[in-house]
Amino acid sequence: MSSRFSDDLYVGARTFVPVAISIAAYGVVWGVLARGAGLSLLEVILMSGLVFAGSAQFVALDLWTVTPSSLPIGPLIVAALIINLRYVLLTATLRPLFGPGQQLRGALTMFMVSDETWALTVGEMSKGSRGTVGFLVGAGIVAYGVWMATTVAGHVLGSVIDDPTKYGLDFAFTATFLALLLGMWKGKADLVPWLVGALVAIISAKLIPGSWYILIGGIVGSLAGAILDRVRHVD
Repeated sequence: MSSRFSDDLYVGARTFVPVAISIAAYGVVWGVLARGAGLSLLEVILMSGLVFAGSAQFVALDLWTVTPSSLPIGPLIVAALIINLRYVLLTATLRPLFGPGQQLRGALTMFMVSDETWALTVGEMSKGSRGTVGFLVGAGIVAYGVWMATTVAGHVLGSVIDDPTKYGLDFAFTATFLALLLGMWKGKADLVPWLVGALVAIISAKLIPGSWYILIGGIVGSLAGAILDRVRHVD
């Protein structure tokens, strides 16, 4: 491990700590809900460790059944696939971090990408030299460790916390993304793609069942940003 990589690893881990606190909050919420849905502690460990995708895991709980024979495997896979399609777009923006011939390294590193680590890394990439592979992996290690620890803790505490909404823990997921969004704010020009993406996502959620609104809002918002950027450069 090079000195530069280890330095970036430490910076990424340290920078991610404030975000990790909010992840811890909805990690506990997911663990509590998982216990209520009938998942065993081993199943919680396996799902959090192998899936490592909060939004997909929340959706999976809605479809989970205690009886293995009635578990809807197909719908579970499709739902997780749909809600995680956004990562095709997100991880594509990280391509500049990897040089020619580093496709395998890049593919393996993408396991550490979550919405939060992606947002923080892209924000650093736009500011200067701190947005590196080491930074992404450092942030990802903290995110993975916190997610594993808090989902397990939530399952253990499930017998004590009967309703997470009474403690406001259910808002942690939304609060995290609002904080990340504000951190990526660069000026009024960001408003157009953000508003277009949000509006399209809301309309899609009303018209189309499932979680397609996430992907549709992301694509349309990105297109709006690309078109706006092109118009500005033409002018």
